[in-house]
Amino acid sequence: MAEPELLLDSSIRIWVVLPIVFITFVFGIIRHYLSLLMTSEKVVTLEQVRDSQALIRCRNLRENGQFIPKQSFNIRKDYLLNENGIITKGKNKPSQAKNPMTDPSMMTDMLKGNVLNVLPMIVIGGWIQWTFSGFVTTKVPFPLTIRFKPMLQRGIELESLDASWVSSASWYFLNVFGLRSMYSLILGENNAADQTRMMQEQMSGAAMAMQQDPQKAFKAEWEALKITEHKEALKGIEDYVRVCFALPEDIFTRQHNLQLQSSS
Repeated sequence: MAEPELLLDSSIRIWVVLPIVFITFVFGIIRHYLSLLMTSEKVVTLEQVRDSQALIRCRNLRENGQFIPKQSFNIRKDYLLNENGIITKGKNKPSQAKNPMTDPSMMTDMLKGNVLNVLPMIVIGGWIQWTFSGFVTTKVPFPLTIRFKPMLQRGIELESLDASWVSSASWYFLNVFGLRSMYSLILGENNAADQTRMMQEQMSGAAMAMQQDPQKAFKAEWEALKITEHKEALKGIEDYVRVCFALPEDIFTRQHNLQLQSSS
């Protein structure tokens, strides 16, 4: 015998569903502007710009060197890798990697990120679970297995309730991850209201805060360019262009000359 269909009071939509959506959206907007106010501006030095441009130049030579003549490739390679080359000088620089645990600015940025992302999510999620505890808000339009019950029915311990129904606490978390398109439409792509992106940055931890060591980057590029050999990708390109893009009169003249040579 089929179980009777669960009917929800229409007031739940006004007093539970819409308030949770509104609270989640508003706090995302507030988080975005607070992050803009609290984020410290990172100063890029002239040396860092010079090193990054040198690495990009070396990478472009490795990846696109087959489209230039062999002599030009070898000249550029020797310029970058000789004793006074910019890649060789960068490889021989002393290591400048900073430990984020000893850098006050990095520690401050990490603390700000935790305050702006983790703390509001815990406080608002706990308040919503306490205020709207026990409410069934909506139902997903497709059947689900019982394994989805802990994810979609947080705060409701009913074994007989179908797994497709969503509780108020789970509705909040669905809104946290489901309002990304709205944030992108209103605030732009690179916004601080996107909780998913901010959580990914938090999961990366110190690896994201750790600055790349320029000495290691130069050494890796030096070794990669050292073993790179020139492979000409445009060999015979003149004949290919002349055959594929020849004018009709040129084709007629070439065929006529071939006929004259064969007849003679």
